[in-house]
Order: sequence, then structure tokens, then C-alpha cells
Amino acid sequence: QVQLVESGGGLVQPGGSLRLSCTASGNGFSIQTMAWFRQGPGKARELVALIVSDSARNYADSVKGRFTISRDNGKNTVQLQMNSLKPEDTAVYYCHVVGHVPGVLAPISSWGPGTQVTVSS
Repeated sequence: QVQLVESGGGLVQPGGSLRLSCTASGNGFSIQTMAWFRQGPGKARELVALIVSDSARNYADSVKGRFTISRDNGKNTVQLQMNSLKPEDTAVYYCHVVGHVPGVLAPISSWGPGTQVTVSS
């Protein structure tokens, strides 16, 4: 019902920047929350940043001041601007959205396929 397409991952040197983007598509899908998670090698998946609105954003302590999450409701897109990247930011980054579709009472939760971010010199 809801498909997510991610882009923007890649290889970057420490101190560099990357911008991830995720677009959601689905007939009549109304998005409530949009978020980015990540899973590093041998680690559990963790929340990186979440946005409900411009005034309601949350970040993991490890990325505060370096990452910025934003959304474009008209385009059903969420972006993650990542600055001052560190080797420990290396992970697969996943887009996650929660919303509703017409005729379904329960919220719909959807994950993107993931995009690799590698921070290395």
C-alpha cells in the first residue's frame, strides 16, 4: 500500500556531509510521522531522527547538532542532512513513516529498503 524510495547514501570522509532523501507513495496515504533509523555493523537498529512537524523533531543524542531532519508534506518527502560525519555514523539508514490510508482505521507503518552510509578515510 505504501512504498518508500530512499536515495543519497554513499562513501564520505570523516567531517564530510551527505543528504538522504526518502519519498513515500501510496493512494491517499496521509503521513503522520517520518523518521530515519540506522543499523550499524553488529548493532541493533536505532532511531536517528523523527519529525512530526517543523516544531516537533527529535534526535538521538549522538547526532544532535550535526544532523537535521526535514519534511516536505506536499511531496511526501523526508530528508536527513548529515554534517560532520564520523566513522561511527557508518550504517544502513532506513526511512520509516507512519500514517493512514482511506478506509483503514489502524495506522500503517512502512520501512524503506535502506541505504548504505560509510564514513571512512
